[in-house]
Amino acid sequence: MAFKEYKVLRVNEGACGSLLLGASTIPIQRFESELNKQAAEGWQVIFEIIEKKRFLLFFQRESLIITLGR
Repeated sequence: MAFKEYKVLRVNEGACGSLLLGASTIPIQRFESELNKQAAEGWQVIFEIIEKKRFLLFFQRESLIITLGR
């Protein structure tokens, strides 16, 4: 299916949990509400990927990158 428009969203895990505990989780409720809002505007999820990147020199932080199309 060909889409005419694309949008990329990034949802980061919490910074406090990454600093204090060394790891955290993706905020599911924020992610869910953002997807529901985008779906109401006609967007569909095409692709998702989890990215790990360096955070404050010694820590790592995960981000969920979502590609939407309509």
